[in-house]
Amino acid sequence: MPDILADIGLLTLLGMALTIMLAAILRAFTGFGFALAALPVLSLTLAPTTAASVIVLLTLAVSLQTLPTYRKDIPKKDMMGMVVTSAIGTLLGTYLLLLFSPNVFRLLIGGTVMAACLLLARYKPAPHRAGGTFGLGSGLLSGLLNGALAIPGPPVIIYSMAVYEKARNARAFLMGFFLFSAAFAAISYSLEGIIGIKELTLFAVCYPAMLAGNRTGDWLFEKYGDASHRRIAIWALFAIGLSVAAAAVF
Repeated sequence: MPDILADIGLLTLLGMALTIMLAAILRAFTGFGFALAALPVLSLTLAPTTAASVIVLLTLAVSLQTLPTYRKDIPKKDMMGMVVTSAIGTLLGTYLLLLFSPNVFRLLIGGTVMAACLLLARYKPAPHRAGGTFGLGSGLLSGLLNGALAIPGPPVIIYSMAVYEKARNARAFLMGFFLFSAAFAAISYSLEGIIGIKELTLFAVCYPAMLAGNRTGDWLFEKYGDASHRRIAIWALFAIGLSVAAAAVF
């Protein structure tokens, strides 16, 4: 363990911890955004597989540890069918790269997400849309994007913003959905031998920062969530769409 940490350096570890804490605040407040906020920064100093493994382990651990705090607010009936179609979509998603170049795909996704944000900002959620074809389709599309580009979030985030009026339900739905996504990824990475001693060591070192950010985000949600959750979530999703499109262009 000392050798692994020495190779990375103290300043780099502190920078990673700060990044993880800030990304965890975003996740705890909105229910999403942790991986998309933290992964680009961690990838500057870690191998892509190591960075992704640390993100997956942190997400899975904090999601399981805090499950009792949001479990009662999860719309379970709506979510389970979407988890199944997401798993199917993930298996199919890799074949999309045979039809589109990654950059064209990213540009299309980024533009679609930004356009959806503009619509979500104007229209109120419609609970009657929950589940059904809209839900199953969102789960499938999330899986396709997960398999093709490892960005499963936008379709289910748009779904939650379009369907759930209460901030607690939208946030809990996303936390529950991404718990399953992280579990699927952790199992896959483990079977492929991607998660090793280095990844587990970095996870253990970074987890206190994840917990600190999660508790701060929870406190902010309890204090300001009802009034500002939807607005902040839409802006965060718009930023995600912009970053995905920018990655395709630059």
